[in-house]
Amino acid sequence: MSRVRTGLDRLRAGEVPSIAGKKVGLLAHAASVDATFTHALDVVSERAEVVTLFGPEHGWAGAAQDMESVSTSANEVSMLDGRKIVSLYGEYAADLHPRAEHFEGLDAVVIDLQDVGARYYTYVWTAAFVIGAAARVGVPVVLLDRPNPLGGEVVEGGPQRPGFRSFVGLHEISVRHGMTIGELIGLAMKRDRIDASVEVVKMEGWARSMWFDQTGLPWVLPSPNMPTLDTATVYPGGCLVEGTTLSEGRGQTRPFELWGSPAFDVDAVRAIEVPGAHLRQVGFTPTFQKHAGKACRGVQVHVTDRTRFRSYQAYLRWIAAGLPGEDIEYPWRTETYEYDRRPAIDMLTGGPEYRQLVNEGADLTDYLAADRKGAARFVEVRRPYLIY
Repeated sequence: MSRVRTGLDRLRAGEVPSIAGKKVGLLAHAASVDATFTHALDVVSERAEVVTLFGPEHGWAGAAQDMESVSTSANEVSMLDGRKIVSLYGEYAADLHPRAEHFEGLDAVVIDLQDVGARYYTYVWTAAFVIGAAARVGVPVVLLDRPNPLGGEVVEGGPQRPGFRSFVGLHEISVRHGMTIGELIGLAMKRDRIDASVEVVKMEGWARSMWFDQTGLPWVLPSPNMPTLDTATVYPGGCLVEGTTLSEGRGQTRPFELWGSPAFDVDAVRAIEVPGAHLRQVGFTPTFQKHAGKACRGVQVHVTDRTRFRSYQAYLRWIAAGLPGEDIEYPWRTETYEYDRRPAIDMLTGGPEYRQLVNEGADLTDYLAADRKGAARFVEVRRPYLIY
C-alpha cells in the first residue's frame, strides 16, 4: 500500500521551518492527526508555541452535532494547557468569522483540517474565513494539505446558480469537487481577491486516483456522523436528504447510507436502479432529530462498485421517487439551515429548480443532463488550481 505523507507528517519531520519558534494559532479538529495518530496540537507544539486554538463546526473536539452551536463566549474563557479556544461556529453567522483580536500575539496561523470531498462540508469554508481575516491583520497562514478521501479525478454536480452561495458552498464549485483543501483555498483566494501570505504544505505520495484507503493513512472520523470512508463515499448525494423531511439516519451507525421515514415509499425508490449500488430495505428508529423515536421504513445504500457509483445524481433520483409517498403537504425541510432561511434543498443543489421539478412531478432527464454538463465545465474551471 502507498504511504502518503500529509502536510502534518512533513511538519513533524521538520520540513516546515517557517513556524519554528513562533507563537501560532491552530485551526484543527479531532481528525487532525499524523500517520501515527499523533494530534496536530502535539505535533505543532514540538516546533512552535501554540497560543490559540480555533475550532470549526462540531467544535475543537469534534463532539458537537450538525448545526449545534459551540458557544464562542464559553470557549474563549476555556483553557487547554493555558491556551485560549475560539469557536468559529456559534449561534450567529457572524461567529463564523474570527475577529482581529483573535490574532493578537500570533506570528502565524496553522490550519490542519480533514475534508471529505463534498461542497457542503464546511471545514474548507471556515479555513477560507480564517485566511481572509488573517490577511486583514497581516498574519501569515500555513495550511497543511490532506487527501480528498474520494480521490481527485471524479467530479459530480454542477456549481451553484448565481445568488446561491452559502456556508455549504461559499463559491460556485461542483458538489463532488475532486480537490484537496489546499487546492480549494487557492480557488477561494483568487475569486475573493484575498491578498494573503499562505504557505500550502503539499502532500508527498498522493495521486489523484487514490481513495483514502489507498493512502496508508488512518481514518479518524472528521465529524460525528462521518464514521467511515463508506459514509464519505455516499455523502455527496446522501447529504441531500438533509434538505427533506426524511431522516438521514443520524444517530444510527450508518448515517447517509441508511435513510427513510415512517411513510417512505421503499418500493418506488428501490425501482430506481443505479450503477455500482444496491438498495436494501430496512427498518430503523432515529435516536434524534427528524422522526426521533419513530419507527421508519427506509433503505440502506450498499456501494458495490465505487468507481461506477455517482452518489449525487443517484440520490437526486432516489429522493424524487421517495418523497411523493410522504404523508405531509410540504416534504422539504423548512428550518433555518446553516444560518440561512432559504430552503435547505435549494442551497444543497445550488438553486430552486430541483425542488420545483419534484413538486411538479416532472421528469428529471433534462435537469440531470444539464447538471452533468455543469460538472464537466467545472473540470476545466478547477484546472489552474490543481497542485497535484
